[in-house]
Amino acid sequence: MPGIKGPSEYSQEPPRHPRLRINAKEPFNAEPLRSDLISSYVTPVDFFYKRNHGPIPIVDDIERYCVSMTGLIDNPKQLFMKDIWNLPKYNVTATLQCAGNRRTAMSNTKTVKGVGWDVAALGNAVWGGAKLADVLELVGIPKLTSATPSGGKHVEFVSIDKCKEENGGPYKASIPLSQATNPGADVLLAYEMNGKTLNRDHGYPLRVVVPGIIGARSVKWLDSIGIITEECQGFFMQKDYKMFPPSVNWDNIDWSTRKPQMDFPVQSAICSLEDVNVVKNGKVTIKGYAVSGGGRGIERVDISVDGGKTWVEASRYQKAGIPYVAGDISSSDKWAWVFFEAHTDVPKDAEIVAKAVDIAANVQPESVEAIWNLRGILNTSWHRVHVRVGHSNM
Repeated sequence: MPGIKGPSEYSQEPPRHPRLRINAKEPFNAEPLRSDLISSYVTPVDFFYKRNHGPIPIVDDIERYCVSMTGLIDNPKQLFMKDIWNLPKYNVTATLQCAGNRRTAMSNTKTVKGVGWDVAALGNAVWGGAKLADVLELVGIPKLTSATPSGGKHVEFVSIDKCKEENGGPYKASIPLSQATNPGADVLLAYEMNGKTLNRDHGYPLRVVVPGIIGARSVKWLDSIGIITEECQGFFMQKDYKMFPPSVNWDNIDWSTRKPQMDFPVQSAICSLEDVNVVKNGKVTIKGYAVSGGGRGIERVDISVDGGKTWVEASRYQKAGIPYVAGDISSSDKWAWVFFEAHTDVPKDAEIVAKAVDIAANVQPESVEAIWNLRGILNTSWHRVHVRVGHSNM
């Protein structure tokens, strides 16, 4: 593609914030500290988790950069940034979450394969760009279409970057055409993040944002969009990011028996406390996030200070001054997380637990053992932290 160069080494990586917790250097994968994650409803770009499978691509000529529209369409074409900029711009507040978020806790039960994320492999941003439904109309695909006359049923996104998992080829993923052409699904070709031009770590100059599903489908550094019959056959769709039962191991795995993971389950985590904290005089403030896939709001967050024997309900909020009502799109960002907060006494050393319930009454499972899987994805078990009660000398 003209105007593109992809560094073959890691010598041209962009700068990153020094407070990030680095989980892998090459490729670079990092997350913020728990306390930094909940410092703001809209996650600052510097503290938004970084998930990569290879060196960060460089686009050195924005005027010559273009996205190829290919596949089962009548009029393949190349779209330049000016074509994207000329479409109506939308801002969508959406939380993206790596499917491996909280993998470390799952690995503590039994070793899994993957980057060892804590609880902060997610972030909430205001994404600005064109709706994919509008872009697809430019190549003759009407809104609310589930199949093209030539049999196209999926939309494949191919990146500029190069991944060892793809034998040096590009990262790619797909979503159903019915989702891509639905304006209400808010799928974007995004060129802004939090009101500013995307930076290199997050997909400059153009990326896909697919709200409500695992972040692995929101392809960065977009190179082409293809209309295809079946799901993308790339590594990250067919041999990764699939949910297997605890009985499956690397000796008996059959990737073809599972569909690619799309939606993510209800999730929450405590971020105001690390795993072992000393609290003074038994007083503790418990804060964190809760989010559910598919645009499902958070109906409730329950907090326990005795390991799950008794519970109290935490308060929930998104934007300051606007009451949060789960499922009410006039009062909430439907694709975004909510924060929760509770203040309580801890009479002795304790295990503090958080669990969330979404508007469909889906609830986090109690045990990580019940959802353990060899790739360590979608650890949505109750989040637990331990505190020890100390006493002030004042």
